Parts: sequence; C-alpha cells; structure tokens
Amino acid sequence: MPVYDISVAIAPGETPTYPGDPGIEVSAWSAIARGDKANVSVLHFGAHTGTHIDAPSHFIQGAPGIISLPLEALVGPALVVEIPKEADAVDESHVRPERLQGATRVLFKTRNSAFWENPRGQFREDFAYIEPAAARALVAAGVRLVGFDYLSVEKFGSEDFGTHLALLSAGVVIVEGLDLRAVAPGLYDLCCLPLKIAAGSGDGAPARAVLRS
Repeated sequence: MPVYDISVAIAPGETPTYPGDPGIEVSAWSAIARGDKANVSVLHFGAHTGTHIDAPSHFIQGAPGIISLPLEALVGPALVVEIPKEADAVDESHVRPERLQGATRVLFKTRNSAFWENPRGQFREDFAYIEPAAARALVAAGVRLVGFDYLSVEKFGSEDFGTHLALLSAGVVIVEGLDLRAVAPGLYDLCCLPLKIAAGSGDGAPARAVLRS
C-alpha cells in the first residue's frame, strides 16, 4: 500500500524558517574526505524548523513539553481535508461535523502546499492560516491532532496567538510544516513522531510524518 512522506526536507538555503527563528546550518564535525574515520555532521536549527510539532509549552508557561505528548495522539487514522485554493484561512465552515466525519486527527491541505514546490529558502507571509474560531470548533469536535501545511497555524503578524492558544490549552497536538501536495483528501493512517528532546522548555521538535493509505 502507498506510503506518502509528508515531511519537509531540511537544508540550508532551501528550507524557509519563520522570521526570528534560528537559521539552518549543517556542517562537518568530522569527514572521511579529510582523513577522519567517519562522517559526523553538526546540526544547528530551531525546534520549529521544517515539519515539526508544537507542544503546549510553546505558548503556555509551565504546560507539558514535547516529551510528554501522548504517542497515541501521534499515530492512527487521520483525515486530510482540502481547503479551496481561494480561501485565505480555514474558518468554521470548513470544520463542520459533516466535513470532519468524526475524525480525531485532521490535516488541512490548503494553497500553502504549493509553496513547497520550490521554496528557495523564502518565507511566505501570505500563507493561509486557521482562524481562532475554527480552532475552537476543532476542540469542541474532540479533535486531538491538527496538522497544517505551512510553518504556522497562526495568521502572520498575530499578536494574541488565538489559534495556538485555543488548541494547545486544550491539549491538542499541532503539527506544522506538512507537505500535502501528493496527497488527495480522504482517510489515511498517520505516523508523526517528534525527536525525544528532554532539555530546554520542551516547546517543540522536528518530526518525520508519513501517511499510509
């Protein structure tokens, strides 16, 4: 059965990063080409680089960190919902019960997915986002995981972070930076596991996400 890699590759100068986040650097600590016994790379980038997971502690002081997220929320059936390309945001009309079909893991495919065709390291401020009211509706519907196809679910320039807070305060896992170009709407099996980072604030971690039909 087909397996879809919906993760974004991480590469300096190619993968965009959210403004203000650390840049991406990958360097050689040791290299066979220069006489070392093995190749060992040094990775330097933020926890919210590429495909990544937000933990509640990302926006809520003292809230659970990435290491505390329940694995059962990150693995299992997931519904891919396609949003019309002309839509600037996921609103309440897109998350009505008849569209969610009772799904507890929902991945939104918007016009953002096309941005991954040739990102060239350029961050797009005009990305579609999830409105706070839609986020509250997802919580009310019992959704446990929300996936999105750009680097934030929040409208660019937001100062109150209403979408993040609505989801994270309810314990909903947020997966950002998905590439859903090759995935049709419908039901899949999701596996999306973050790095098990047990230091710092635990605000988030890069992840590898795949869908199986």
